[in-house]
Amino acid sequence: MIEYSDFTCGYCLKFFKDTWPKIQARYVDTGKVRFLYKDYPRADQGPGLTAALAARCAGDQGTYWPMHDRLFSADGRLDAKAIGLDQSQFRQCLRDAPHVQSIFRDRDEANSWGFRGTPGFVLMRTTQQPTTKDPAIAIPGAFPFEAFEEEIEKLLSAPGGKPK
Repeated sequence: MIEYSDFTCGYCLKFFKDTWPKIQARYVDTGKVRFLYKDYPRADQGPGLTAALAARCAGDQGTYWPMHDRLFSADGRLDAKAIGLDQSQFRQCLRDAPHVQSIFRDRDEANSWGFRGTPGFVLMRTTQQPTTKDPAIAIPGAFPFEAFEEEIEKLLSAPGGKPK
């Protein structure tokens, strides 16, 4: 499962608070689904891009997920100290912005799936590339858990899927 998201998007926040915990508990933590978060800042500059950059800069210090979760749950505050980052290194990374091009590549990839806003999700088997017989499933929006559950269960119950 790939999520294309913007830390400043209200629907992305809704997914993070309402749907993600259920998907994580039922599918990710149990090893049935792998999860990949990709950035989709909706603007070429501003808070969405800054937040994506902050998460990646935190990742350079091994704390990507704590920053990711904090950006969604702490009103988007970039509090490096709260998650134990070397603040000088973090500020330098934000200034140098070494991850901006890869952030924009994520957004371009999302656009190639047909997404023009956030969040967007792609479900696919990781054992092979999507085919016409076994296509990837694009979910454009913050749908409730049940919509994801239905599509994930279809993939898992197909031949070659992981057992329930």
